[in-house]
Amino acid sequence: MNTTTLRQRKRKKVSENKIEKLAKIIKESKNTVFFGGAGVSTESGLKDFRSKDGLYHEKYDYPPEEILSHHFFITHTEEFYKFYKDKLNSLNYKPNKAHYVLAELEKNNLLNGIITQNIDGFHQEAGSNNVVELHGSIHRNYCMKCHKFYDAKTVFSNDEIPTCTCGGIIKPDVVLYEEELQIENITKAIELIKKAEVLIIGGTSLNVYPAASFITYFQGKYLVLINKDITPMDNKCDLVFHDNIKIVLEKLEQELKKLK
Repeated sequence: MNTTTLRQRKRKKVSENKIEKLAKIIKESKNTVFFGGAGVSTESGLKDFRSKDGLYHEKYDYPPEEILSHHFFITHTEEFYKFYKDKLNSLNYKPNKAHYVLAELEKNNLLNGIITQNIDGFHQEAGSNNVVELHGSIHRNYCMKCHKFYDAKTVFSNDEIPTCTCGGIIKPDVVLYEEELQIENITKAIELIKKAEVLIIGGTSLNVYPAASFITYFQGKYLVLINKDITPMDNKCDLVFHDNIKIVLEKLEQELKKLK
């Protein structure tokens, strides 16, 4: 057996041991919360923002950070919607195994809530109920004039700037740059994190603020991180998986079944 094969087996064994430990932690926990980012949905086919293959590394007429700002929406609405419809339309995609495992954990009373930075609505589509959407959702859209509600299909199927029957411009209920998070969502997220005995951070670089700062409210027993890349929180976590979150959660699901 060559050295490479031995290293691979050793890494696999270490990973399996950590999965077993995580399963036991969750099984024994009275309050587990999941805090997730774009990496949870990339396995569904959506692109994230900051990875080497993310949207921020693609070339556009304007920087994506500028396009997704409140000022740009107001002053270049047509350009905003071109980008929004082309890059953020998750109606063409479906939840992946990671979303379904988290929903199943909630169903089995092993997960108390999900705090997500994503706007795709995949957690709810997969069956999760207690979800805090920090950055809003593509599924909620409102007329800026009369506040009439419109669903995502109405917005994405419109070839022009989507407008209300009253003539007002329809705006997605997503938090753009220069906009503040909703106080209600901030309160819910912090409350969930404060009460958590176990906090699992998954699929996020923890570079988006103020969302990433909410982690500092955690006072529980176990802090777990699942992310392909290194994050600022790695050295503060009790368990770290530098791996694909879908794969880790699939293995976790299998291990939890053994503990029944």
